[in-house]
Amino acid sequence: TMQTKVQNKKRQVAFFILLMLWGEVGSESIQYSVLEETESGTFVANLTKDMGLRVGELAARGARIVFKGNRQHLQLDPQTHDLLLNEKLDREELCGSTEPCVLPFQVLLENPLQFFQASLRVRDINDHAPEFPAREMLLKISEITMPGKIFPLKMAHDLDTGSNGLQSYTISSNPHFHVLTRNRSEGRKFPELVLDKPLDREEQPRLTLTLTALDGGSPPRSGTSEIHIQVLDINDNIPEFAQELYEAQIPENNPLGSLVITVSARDLDAGSFGKVSYALFQVDDINQPFEINAITGEIRLRKALDFEEVQSYDVDVEATDGGGLSGKCSLVVRVLDVNDNAPELTMSFFISPIPENLPEIIVAVFSVSDADSGHNQQVICSIENNLPFLLRPSVENFYTLVTDGALDRESRAEYNITITVTDLGTPRLKTQQSITVLVSDVNDNAPAFTQTSYTLFVRENNSPALHIGSVSATDRDSGTNAQVTYSLLPPQDPHLPLASLVSISADNGHLFALRSLDYEALQEFEFRVGATDRGSPVLSSEALVRVLVLDANDNSPFVLYPLQNGSAPCTELVPRAAEPGYLVTKVVAVDGDSGQNAWLSYQLLKATEPGLFGVWAHNGEVRTSRLLSERDAAKHRLVVLVKDNGEPPRSATATLHVLLVDGFSQPYLPLPEAAAAQAQADSLTVYLVVALASVSSLFLLSVLLFVAVRLCKRSRAASVGRCSVPEAPFPGHLVDVSGTRTLSQSYQYEVCLMGGSGTNEFKFLKPIIPNFPPQGTEREMEETPALPNSFPFS
Repeated sequence: TMQTKVQNKKRQVAFFILLMLWGEVGSESIQYSVLEETESGTFVANLTKDMGLRVGELAARGARIVFKGNRQHLQLDPQTHDLLLNEKLDREELCGSTEPCVLPFQVLLENPLQFFQASLRVRDINDHAPEFPAREMLLKISEITMPGKIFPLKMAHDLDTGSNGLQSYTISSNPHFHVLTRNRSEGRKFPELVLDKPLDREEQPRLTLTLTALDGGSPPRSGTSEIHIQVLDINDNIPEFAQELYEAQIPENNPLGSLVITVSARDLDAGSFGKVSYALFQVDDINQPFEINAITGEIRLRKALDFEEVQSYDVDVEATDGGGLSGKCSLVVRVLDVNDNAPELTMSFFISPIPENLPEIIVAVFSVSDADSGHNQQVICSIENNLPFLLRPSVENFYTLVTDGALDRESRAEYNITITVTDLGTPRLKTQQSITVLVSDVNDNAPAFTQTSYTLFVRENNSPALHIGSVSATDRDSGTNAQVTYSLLPPQDPHLPLASLVSISADNGHLFALRSLDYEALQEFEFRVGATDRGSPVLSSEALVRVLVLDANDNSPFVLYPLQNGSAPCTELVPRAAEPGYLVTKVVAVDGDSGQNAWLSYQLLKATEPGLFGVWAHNGEVRTSRLLSERDAAKHRLVVLVKDNGEPPRSATATLHVLLVDGFSQPYLPLPEAAAAQAQADSLTVYLVVALASVSSLFLLSVLLFVAVRLCKRSRAASVGRCSVPEAPFPGHLVDVSGTRTLSQSYQYEVCLMGGSGTNEFKFLKPIIPNFPPQGTEREMEETPALPNSFPFS
């Protein structure tokens, strides 16, 4: 009943029951089925259960559904990971007349990489009614046609398949004809009209019948076409084709209007009954790609062919004579595949950046396909040869792009990879897709100093916090792995107070002197600095830094001899008989600096009598410049200037007292202060002598006798012999000092003390071995704690 049909239809729409089938596709394949036109979002299957996975494992492993051509017919529920329909499916659009309609797909698990083969079968529903190519058909039948004559009719088309497809034909009730349903070789059904009772043109020249095509759906659908029958006069010969079956092959890229084949028929009748015209018997204006010339029988292409859609066509050609009689032949046109489809590449998985130093990293997963067939469908994949990547085939048409060994970001941080997919057709077609793979940094490079050792120069007396130099290190890594921090390492010498001498800036490696340096105290020191990056793990390196303190002229010369701070000045004795160049003494001085700051020069700054004495500039020796005469003063004061070679120069002075004597028998002439005291004592003595002389003249004779006795003893001592010169070296107070810029050449003098003299006479003799001391030698005299009227010697 009608109500039952409506309920069945509602039941079909409401219950889109999905049938899950397990089958074998390759090694393992899962097949699901679904009715076409099912609403989007409909549950298809529990994918977790079907794949034998744990709950939540699909989400953890990044499950994805991949269809050919990037179509997404199915989707995964983000919460439950159930398999759901992503869109309404139209079986006729997806598969056309192909049955069963199976859509293969893959379930891709990214981590770790795993594939599951599956397919979705779209089952047909009766959503299309049969349709005839024309709403009306015209048959011309001769009145002499005998019962049992069969007249082929144009068949209807039903886009559905199976039981929902076209099943049978019926014709409206009439006394002359009935209809038969016949099957073609490819399975399609066509009607044939059978004459049951002869026609009489005079009784009924025209008949109209309704042809109905029924499918097998529930409820069934139908389509109709009107058959107009025209009863003709006698025409006893029908056109006959030269062949009952014509076959032709045509490439799919043939241009429009090109000739497919020419058919030919003849009629033995004469006149109009023997004139034949051609027509395509089964004409579908929408899908029919051919047209025929009614006069010549040439069949030409009127619509572009596509092998990927239809591989062959079955065409019926009708030849009709002028009397309305017709004959029929079949034409099979096979479409030849041409390589007119470039391969397709579908990227399923891609990761960038990838870490360096790790081998065998999966960078991308993609599938390839080609809509052509045969060799035109076979493809090869390739990438550039000079890249450290490999293409590996996976299941079916899937490929994986992996690294060929560990990458080094410092050598190359970015790769532009072009994947080329080429088919094996003629001509070959290719598809290219470029991807950019970035290499992320790993801390695998330690900082490297620009030098293994650094030498820095600092002038002494520097200001504190003075920038004395820098060290620099670079790191080939990037980001935090390349950020370098500098530090001072503990010195090897534990006595070196490095922390109080220098500091380093952790950010830029600048070195600073923390306090003023003194060359005389510390001339050089060395330490090590470290450069550490901020990567994980931390890497570091070291460099040696040597700091040389440069001398500054901050010390004045210091006079060692003669001493300038003595309580009593030192007097040098020079005999009047000394020859020019006679060595009087030597000024000895030192300088605490070094280099040219310690190079000393000497010059005579002041002299009581200029021109009498001279100073050698390089060694400080004071010598006579000419012969001495009686007119020269006995006492001389010399001021010697000692100056270093620094910039600016520093200097010191030494004051010398020189006494000219005839010999050691001459009494010592006191200095001005002693002479004044002596003058006062002499005046008192005079008063005393006068007083004594006036008191007692009786003693005058005694004095004369005493003097005579003394003179007699002196003459007797002189006759005995002169004083001898001791053979031993000169004693006691003369010290030879080496290495202190003082005199180093020894001099030997003869000294004779005459006994019995109230004035302690000395006799000055020339040196036994006279020579001049070489420059750079030194000698120091000790001051004698002298008796009255004693003298120091040089």
